[in-house]
Amino acid sequence: MMPATLDDLKILDLSQGLAGPVCAKILADFGADVIKVEPPAGDIARHTAPFFGDDHHMEKSLVFLLANLNKRGITLDIEESAGREALLSLVKTADILVESFVPGYLTSLGLDYASLSAINPNLIMISITPFGQTGPYSQYQSEEIVTYALSGIMSISGTSDREPLKHGGMQSQYEGGLSGAVAVLAALYAREMMGEGQYIDVSLQEVVTSTLVVHQPMYGWVGAVQGRRRPSGNSYGQVQPCKDGYFIWQTGGGALWSEIAEFFGPDELKVEPFTTVSGRAEHGEELDRLVTEATKDRTMQELFVTASEKYHILFGIVQEPKDLAQCPHLEAREFFQIVDHPVIGRIRVPFRLWSMPDAPVTYRRPAPLLGQHNAEILGAI
Repeated sequence: MMPATLDDLKILDLSQGLAGPVCAKILADFGADVIKVEPPAGDIARHTAPFFGDDHHMEKSLVFLLANLNKRGITLDIEESAGREALLSLVKTADILVESFVPGYLTSLGLDYASLSAINPNLIMISITPFGQTGPYSQYQSEEIVTYALSGIMSISGTSDREPLKHGGMQSQYEGGLSGAVAVLAALYAREMMGEGQYIDVSLQEVVTSTLVVHQPMYGWVGAVQGRRRPSGNSYGQVQPCKDGYFIWQTGGGALWSEIAEFFGPDELKVEPFTTVSGRAEHGEELDRLVTEATKDRTMQELFVTASEKYHILFGIVQEPKDLAQCPHLEAREFFQIVDHPVIGRIRVPFRLWSMPDAPVTYRRPAPLLGQHNAEILGAI
């Protein structure tokens, strides 16, 4: 078996929740030896739903399972002197430390980067917090919906006749973890050149705001505001219903309007005003009505396959978890991984972020049980 890309790295993951653990998990997937350092009560994510079998058990949180694959786990009370001494012993040989505490907390314990780098100048330390280590909001607590609101992305989500919306995921946490992993890799490269580690400060607000690659620059450059979608009559930009779900489509994929009209079927689409771009925009509500009527008895898969393969229309179906679990494309790309967990049992989870055959991600172990590797790791220091 070829060596993993990062198998020479030792990482201490003191973070909790999702963003920091995802950062460390990505590095673990590429071979790094990640030690999950939890307080005696465990990571807060162990009490985060959903739970396997709907059983509120600290070893059955699916959030914790997914964010902590490929890690070993120990418990330390770093507020006690013995816990701090054990952590300092581990820091001496660590390459990276990941944390997500409130800014100033580690400093109050004498575990800030200045103190840790004094005993290990090669250490790279990354803090992933809602608003970063500095600024007037740095001490504020946050949740996903707060980050979305303050980052600006909610202001362009939803329709213009309703209040701003947030979708149902935890994307700021995941994006924060992914951005943190990229930052760590850059810091490792810098360490190779400069011979010393550095401190990385990640703000989840900034991570999400940075994804507004059109919305925010547009205001800065010309004072324009993108705004939210029109509530109706937005022509081919609306999510529309079909027999067993929803779909969305657009022009611009190479299909001529005559081909699009043939795909949907109604003769009205084959004549003015729908044969011109301006006509379709002006009569968007009627276009939506004709398309909805024409597709009400057709399934998502039927529409998707025909639109994409035969007519080359830009076409998407709104896949729910069941659809994703059975998605032939994700299956063909080996996106999922079977995990054998000592409490949960065998479970299939999302795993591979990208394909990189010469340096692939590898699954080595499930998320650790609370304190599972205390004897193995702490007994060796």
